[in-house]
Amino acid sequence: MPAQLYAPAARSEFALDVRAGLSKAGQKTLPCRYFYDDLGTALFEAISRLPEYGLTRADERLLQAHAGEIAAWLPGVAAVLELGSGTGSKTRSILEALASQTGLPYYPIDLSSAALECCRRELGDLAEVVPVEASYLEGLKRALASRAPREPILVLFLGSTIGNFARPEMARFLQDVRSRLRPGDALLLGTDLEKSESSMLLAYDDPLGVTAAFNLNLLARINRELGGDFDMRHFNHQARYNRSERRIEMHLRSRCDQEVSIRGAGIVVRFQAGETIWTESSHKFSLSEVITLAAHSGFDCVRQWVDREWPFAENLLVAD
Repeated sequence: MPAQLYAPAARSEFALDVRAGLSKAGQKTLPCRYFYDDLGTALFEAISRLPEYGLTRADERLLQAHAGEIAAWLPGVAAVLELGSGTGSKTRSILEALASQTGLPYYPIDLSSAALECCRRELGDLAEVVPVEASYLEGLKRALASRAPREPILVLFLGSTIGNFARPEMARFLQDVRSRLRPGDALLLGTDLEKSESSMLLAYDDPLGVTAAFNLNLLARINRELGGDFDMRHFNHQARYNRSERRIEMHLRSRCDQEVSIRGAGIVVRFQAGETIWTESSHKFSLSEVITLAAHSGFDCVRQWVDREWPFAENLLVAD
């Protein structure tokens, strides 16, 4: 699940994306980057603690166990940048491993001001925290604007957020990241690996209903910020596994025929009973697939660390 949302200056973009996604003649969609307002961020933090959702704990275990090895691969790193940092809770072990570099700048890049403030508060003892409230690529551009020549940097893209992109878009995004880097810069990429269908479905449709609340909050956010009149009682959360695409899909299913007005987007949307809004895809990977994806994007995958309890990989990519 991604840690992207819109900045205060980009609310018109939110409205345009909502209008475009809900006006489609076929499958209605909403971009998952809008999940993460302050309430959405808090709900995702709760999801990461659920016993059914092992991804975050696997990510953390690998970072804690191998932070020293990761740092050893990257001598002389001048700064750490994190795309979609959230609260930065998983980043501490990496910064601790690099702590010998006094005053190392850490640029958390996120669109949640609350999450960035948490980064500043929690990690300021380990690094010079420079929050960047922006989208992934814009934040990367800003953070790199003042870098000195010949200073290598480490970019973190954790939590398998890359899996939220459609497969053809993954390489394009990584190519965009690579185009902003120099040879020798590194990207630590988290990827959730394929596992049993039952365990994946439980991770995205937990018995307590926290993931359902996270999904439904997207409609509540439209109500709050765009003047929508969604009635959350008239929608239910669904998680599906698409075997051919090897991805979990999250949907919001209309319980009845209904009509919803969204003043800020200038639309009235009609739903038939059973019709869904597709809100997120979470693609799953094989290790060899990640190596190929890296190569197609201008990176060399020099090392992979795998968690066996919940199949998940941290992949160290170095810019060619």
